[in-house]
Amino acid sequence: MIVGLIVNPVAGLGGAVALKGSDGLDVQARALELGAVPRARARAAAALRALHARRPEAVVRTVAGPMGEDSALAAGVRYELAHRPAASHTEAADTRAAVAALGTVDLLLFAGGDGTARDVLDAGPRPPVLGVPAGVKVYSGCFAVSPAAAGAAAAVFDGRTAEAEVVDLDEEAHRAGGLGARLYGTLRVPAGRARLSGRKTGSSAAAPGSAESIARAVVAAMRPGTAYALGPGATTLAVGRALGLELTPLGVDVVRDGAVLGRDVTERQLLTLAMSQVTHGVLSVIGGQGFVVGRGNQQFSPRVLDALAEIVVLATPQKLAALGGRPLLVDSGDPLADAALAGHVRVVTGHRESVLYRIQSASEELL
Repeated sequence: MIVGLIVNPVAGLGGAVALKGSDGLDVQARALELGAVPRARARAAAALRALHARRPEAVVRTVAGPMGEDSALAAGVRYELAHRPAASHTEAADTRAAVAALGTVDLLLFAGGDGTARDVLDAGPRPPVLGVPAGVKVYSGCFAVSPAAAGAAAAVFDGRTAEAEVVDLDEEAHRAGGLGARLYGTLRVPAGRARLSGRKTGSSAAAPGSAESIARAVVAAMRPGTAYALGPGATTLAVGRALGLELTPLGVDVVRDGAVLGRDVTERQLLTLAMSQVTHGVLSVIGGQGFVVGRGNQQFSPRVLDALAEIVVLATPQKLAALGGRPLLVDSGDPLADAALAGHVRVVTGHRESVLYRIQSASEELL
């Protein structure tokens, strides 16, 4: 078995530092200035380790340096180089060139986010693919639910494929609060949805007033002197409206006693706040995917999760019903942090309404 691997080494840089994406050299430079830590290499290596554990004879065909070779070395797998990027920094053209250079492989793994998926799509004729989630935005349906799930799915790939949608957000509009996503096309992925995350769906199908009902419940339960870190999402924006506050549409804001304590905070700022006072995290479920942590809210890092006094999960009844019994998911990047949240969580679904719902690590083998 020959598995191709392409890594976007800057994927995910902008998440923890509240830049809401990593597209563009200026954004990448700003992210590094703010202390962002590249994570795509490690997430690709985790996928390769899961593949190697099940198919040790598999050979990885990849790209020199941070676009794949570094991950193969870290995972200790057999690999061969098929391409060397022209420059030390990588852009969309490098991903497209790498897809062409890898040639015929059984399955192409790519580590990145929705922007990387678009680059793979734009490369033209290609083998079946599977995304290793490593970006800030991972809303397309061509990604596995976690790096380990990507490796496990690759190991059992039997050639059968299905179509998965590639969607992306305009990052400039995204940073300004735009919520819309555009469909760019489809990619062939391994058939069987068990380990795939599925495409994110919005909140437009929710019953009128359901988000406001949830918001009233959250505000009624807020305690004096306690800080609340409100994650991104339409439901948490409704909490802000119920408080009479205008929140950052796709950022993390911290409120206390009806006032904004921190606006559009970074992971480091959120950690400082959480360690200095009692802080609760308020997180909404991503429709269609079920993620609570790890998709668009990387400010809630493992160390922040550990510092929070409590996590409050919000979801409309429609979102939970659409999951069809599948669990809520956590993918913080730290297996121990994910395991600490596993079990059952109370989900606020309306005013004086809540349900207990199963939540687990996205890397659990049952997925």
